[in-house]
Amino acid sequence: MPGRSSATTRTRDPQELLNAVAPHITELTVNIFDSGMSIWDREIALLLRDHTMVRDMAERILGNAVMYVMGSIENPDVHLGVGKLVDVGVHQLILDTPVWWGICRLYNGGRFKHHAPFVERRRDGLCLRTGDFLKSQRWAIDEELWAIDGADCSPCDDKVPDSH
Repeated sequence: MPGRSSATTRTRDPQELLNAVAPHITELTVNIFDSGMSIWDREIALLLRDHTMVRDMAERILGNAVMYVMGSIENPDVHLGVGKLVDVGVHQLILDTPVWWGICRLYNGGRFKHHAPFVERRRDGLCLRTGDFLKSQRWAIDEELWAIDGADCSPCDDKVPDSH
């Protein structure tokens, strides 16, 4: 079944996809745009502010988080999940709610994509299968980030298509 995104994603570049969200951000725009940063650089800066990592790692994490989010939006009937490290980037996107709403407006036809994880982590290999699935969708995943958690996946629910 084709995805239900409203924007055509001609690129597989996470930075381009995230920056394209800027015109679709309508809430708290002063908070988001007063720094003069691109959306990509803003999310990187927030990751670096809140987590102990170097910029290269923040970019790797955020890039793979964008790939995961886009993969889940484009393929709403496919169950996907991330490991602990990539999930840091997914949470960054969700917590910056004006940006998350912009992502939902642009790429998910304006429908909110919920985040309602289970408490317990899954240990069924979903993370590894998700990496393989994203590769099959032409995403240039960071294999090391997807393999680092192996089968210890995020506690994502399995009620597709409306949640991560």
